[in-house]
Amino acid sequence: MSSPAYPAILAILAMGEPMIEFNQVKGGDGRNFLQGFGGDTSNFAIAAARQGASVGYVSALGRDANAGMLRTLWDAEGVDHSLVREHPSAPTGMYFVTHGPNGHEFSFARAGSAASLYGPDDVPAEAIARAKALHLSGISLAISNSACDAAYAAIHAARAAGCLVSFDTNLRLKLWSKDRARAIMTDVIGLSDLVLPSYDDIVAITGLTDPDALADWCLARGAKLVALKLGAEGALVADARARHRVPPHRCTPIDATGAGDCFGGAFVARLVAGDSPAEAARYAGVAAALSTEGYGAVAPIPDAATVRQAMG
Repeated sequence: MSSPAYPAILAILAMGEPMIEFNQVKGGDGRNFLQGFGGDTSNFAIAAARQGASVGYVSALGRDANAGMLRTLWDAEGVDHSLVREHPSAPTGMYFVTHGPNGHEFSFARAGSAASLYGPDDVPAEAIARAKALHLSGISLAISNSACDAAYAAIHAARAAGCLVSFDTNLRLKLWSKDRARAIMTDVIGLSDLVLPSYDDIVAITGLTDPDALADWCLARGAKLVALKLGAEGALVADARARHRVPPHRCTPIDATGAGDCFGGAFVARLVAGDSPAEAARYAGVAAALSTEGYGAVAPIPDAATVRQAMG
């Protein structure tokens, strides 16, 4: 893969696999698809950038038109992509969304993608050492063994430099077994300063159901701060000293796609800006709620002015 140049110092770096989305247009003969964008950590990066944070992305793309569309998106959103490598032959990952009687279904074309071939030697340790926060997800770990090794290398580089490690579980059992996911996620939770689990994910990993017990489980494994996303019930933020319940923000939800990624991006953006965990969680909860009032993972993510106005 071609080696990127190191960018200016960035507050937040997100690492994972960005993807091109093709969403089946309802009606007609079912052969028309609308092109969009996906990838949990890319969504996170865009959410953080819209809150005013300086954000960069760490990954790999193919040398294809899909890669060009993603780079154009990041340019428009102010997400630095100079650390995204270019693979000369592997493709950029894609997925297709079709709609049937049982709802929407996802079909992924990511095996052998450029991001899945990313390895430990590709990790920009110097750039990570200069950042305030590094963000990864369960998908960052699950797409391949080499990507998992790269994620660990990035985590160790961040910890050695005092860079905050942020981890969102984002459990996808189509990518790996529950036993492997449980073992690796438990280990990474212990290496993380901030854990952003979704309720269903962490229940599947632990077998626990009580939100306080779930937060305690993460803290006992070594996490410094937990922001447990509870969907329509809001969030629970906990560390060794205190915990806060964050009530849900009243909204009219249409599509919750990417709402958890929006919460994470807004939360980390406000943390690195100096907010307390409780303040950051309240802000992130409003941002995530607003993001459900439109369709798609990226388009409805609100900017800082919109969130502040909604907070009153």
